Amino acid sequence: MKCIVNRRARFSASHRYWLPELSEAENVQQFGLGSRFPGHGHNYVLFVSLAGELDEYGMVQNLSEVKQVIKREVTSQLDYAYLNDIWPEFQQTLPTTENIARAIWQRLAPYLPLVRIQLFEHPELWADYQGDAMKAYLTISNHFSAAHRLARPDLSYEENSKIYGKCARPNGHGHNYHMEVTVQGEIDPRTGMIVDLGALQKTIDDYVLESVDHTFLNKDIPYFANVVPTAENIAVYIRDLLQEPIRELGAELHKVKLLESPNNSCEVYCEESSSNSAAIQSSERTMTTV
Repeated sequence: MKCIVNRRARFSASHRYWLPELSEAENVQQFGLGSRFPGHGHNYVLFVSLAGELDEYGMVQNLSEVKQVIKREVTSQLDYAYLNDIWPEFQQTLPTTENIARAIWQRLAPYLPLVRIQLFEHPELWADYQGDAMKAYLTISNHFSAAHRLARPDLSYEENSKIYGKCARPNGHGHNYHMEVTVQGEIDPRTGMIVDLGALQKTIDDYVLESVDHTFLNKDIPYFANVVPTAENIAVYIRDLLQEPIRELGAELHKVKLLESPNNSCEVYCEESSSNSAAIQSSERTMTTV
């Protein structure tokens, strides 16, 4: 029986985003505060995922041995290190979160049956790497607060209450939503980036957070006038808002995960084309003009 197991590890390290072939002004323009000398640090959290058949002892791998491999090949070298200088890989390609994840995979792959490296730079930014050349995934999380009512406009209050329960009450209710946006793309062989992180955050701010934060979704967002704002439909709405702007940044939107509460969450993935995207963009332009 095949099984996937995960091993967690941690290390603290510093790095700097700086390319010597660029001027100081060009580095600041490219990397912002990340270009400051002598660098900045993070408490990294690493998850190593392994796959295999269960052996006679009920294990994919002996986790004590896995722990020692990770320590020997990765954490003992990176902990309290200046990443730009510690491994040759980071002198050619800057030690961004996604490139560190790729480099860790390369260090561990000869010893472990890897299926994924997940590296958290902090709780709201992390990268996933699955061994596919320069392709990686980068996730950024944000929060917004909004109210909604779950009710179809073509049904009576009694009918909606049977479907949605308390969520159909006329005055609605609110949530503190946690949103995770995952993009995929090729790691740039020099900058180490899938996408400019500042530009990605600005895109999320401009296209999503500014329009949905502190709103009553049913009344303030034209799209939800006739679409019930369930967590699933909100996630679809966000996906279709972001897909084209993220493509214009040079990456591809992979998925949107929306946590409505500690008990409820959903994930929607990108398709090659979204029939809703044009309609949503049109409604948003109308709303902005009014």
